Amino acid sequence: MDQFFLIPAALLTGAVAGLLGGLLGIGGGVIIVPALILALDLDPRFAPEHTTIVAVATSLSCVLGVSLSAARAQLRAGNVSWSIVGRWGPFLVLGALLAAPVAEQLPLPVFRTAIGAFLAFAALVMLTRWQPDPGRTDPPLGLVAPIATAGGLVSGLAGIGGGNVIVPTLVYFNVPMHRATANSSTLGVPIASAGALAYLVAGLSNPDLALPPGTWGYVYWPASLAVIGTAMAAAPLGVRIAQRIDPVPLRRLFGLLLLFVAGRMLYSALGFVS
Repeated sequence: MDQFFLIPAALLTGAVAGLLGGLLGIGGGVIIVPALILALDLDPRFAPEHTTIVAVATSLSCVLGVSLSAARAQLRAGNVSWSIVGRWGPFLVLGALLAAPVAEQLPLPVFRTAIGAFLAFAALVMLTRWQPDPGRTDPPLGLVAPIATAGGLVSGLAGIGGGNVIVPTLVYFNVPMHRATANSSTLGVPIASAGALAYLVAGLSNPDLALPPGTWGYVYWPASLAVIGTAMAAAPLGVRIAQRIDPVPLRRLFGLLLLFVAGRMLYSALGFVS
């Protein structure tokens, strides 16, 4: 595969991510990252040691573009709780900023294993209907800080806007689902911004980094723009379909698909173990 196949693959990835995002209310990163890793693995212009970090960095830039429209819609609807954004946001951003330097130091098998494990977790969230203890309330700031920082770090390492981390966390503390989703969409903008910026700066700071034209830092912009374009075009269709069908069976089907993708990612990690 070369650049003439990578961009069509990115266009298809964006369409699928946007459609499922609108249909199931999920973050596109869980689709974009494994798809880009697979596509970049097949592109001889990218060295094997760079494909994972480029996929993650590029995904964050994609998520930023898609999250902006979702956040704007939530703000217009008045669903955002600014107290939650103010308490959790700074620490989530801090974690996202730490992701790039951590990712650069991770051995490739560990990096891919971590992404595979996260995808498996996201699949289990899709497949279950866990409900929180009704007596649990918003934690003190001393507990928010480490939880949110860890959440931002995981989001930055997995190349997502944080929805698969933030929503279950807020629901755990009895934030209503619609509020958790709205705040997650809003927080996804600074998380993706910080994460993408960190990968961009980390790549530009590495004088020995050799990546194809169109890559700025670790972000491969041709693929990013392709994903953003088709994702934003397909998302409204997913929303319209969701209004007409029961999404629960689809969530379970997608959960099973994510389990398969997680297994594929873990298997690929073994290929880099010497």
